Amino acid sequence: MADTTNSKKSFHCKNHGMRRFVVVVTIGIALLSWFYTTAKPVQPKLCGSPGGPPITAKRVYLSDGRYLAYSESGVPKEDAKYKIIFSHGFSGSRLTTLRASTEIMEELGVYMVGYDRAGYGESDPNPYRSLRREALDVEELADALELGPKFFVIGFSLGGHSVWASLKYMPERLAGAALLAPVINYRWPGFPRNLSTEAYNGQPVGDQWTFRVTYYAPWLLNWWMNQPWLPSSSVVKGTTSLPNKLDARLHMEMKSSEIVKEMKRLATQQGVHESLHRDMMVMFGKWEFDPMDLPPPNIPVHLWQGDEDGLVPVTVQRYICHRLRWIDYHELPSTGHFLTMVPGFGDTVLKTLLA
Repeated sequence: MADTTNSKKSFHCKNHGMRRFVVVVTIGIALLSWFYTTAKPVQPKLCGSPGGPPITAKRVYLSDGRYLAYSESGVPKEDAKYKIIFSHGFSGSRLTTLRASTEIMEELGVYMVGYDRAGYGESDPNPYRSLRREALDVEELADALELGPKFFVIGFSLGGHSVWASLKYMPERLAGAALLAPVINYRWPGFPRNLSTEAYNGQPVGDQWTFRVTYYAPWLLNWWMNQPWLPSSSVVKGTTSLPNKLDARLHMEMKSSEIVKEMKRLATQQGVHESLHRDMMVMFGKWEFDPMDLPPPNIPVHLWQGDEDGLVPVTVQRYICHRLRWIDYHELPSTGHFLTMVPGFGDTVLKTLLA
């Protein structure tokens, strides 16, 4: 009788243990399945493909088989004295450019081209995006539009990496360059450790972790940006604290503006991963060079920075321009990050760069 009772207990224990094992395995499989699903980016919907967004912009065909979309402003190209290629900021597009006045554009004879970086707007995605490829995209755009042997480049915010890449890989094609509140990579070797660490630690915790994931595990970025538990990019979430009054007001207006929402939707219509995430990978990943090692180019290079910029610490820009004495540094008092929204700023940039 005792043996029978013990056998039943043993059976029930084994049965209970097996159920627990099955439950644990099932949960594990479910978690792995969820992780794989969220880590794997959604397949992009290419412009012009079945079910994809329509093609409405002018586009040029690149040597690697992609299309690059662009928009034009200023005087007609054939009448222009100065030809400029503008690289938009994070979540921007070919339509968000310098906002210079028509009067100054015509007075100086400026023809300006804004383009969608790979994966943005109506430009085809590029799974192999890099700094070198960014410079090549700019050069091929200039050649396709017949801008001549030399042209100017301007980059705003995260679009500044396009200007650094152009200065590195094709300085002989540039007539001049301007960086407007350019985003920096805290791991550029040229920064003193104490300076970059202080600036890095001054960023929101979610941004710090996003920088780490982008640098050390870019394959994990799509999952990181979509998981709901841990803090991620405050810029993407729109929760960044902006100390400058104009920046804060513009930020609130943009969050409620249907026009701005529609422009962002169009900028990311081929997929957030192919636009925003790949932009982050290039900017905050492992760079192929350190901008602070660039030799002096034989062209004018200007950098504008607001001293109340809540996204890019002014201290690091000061150091970059201290190292690179060939950059004309313009620090704007009581000014934040959204420089292109400051009244008259676009005109100032053109008159300074082209003088």
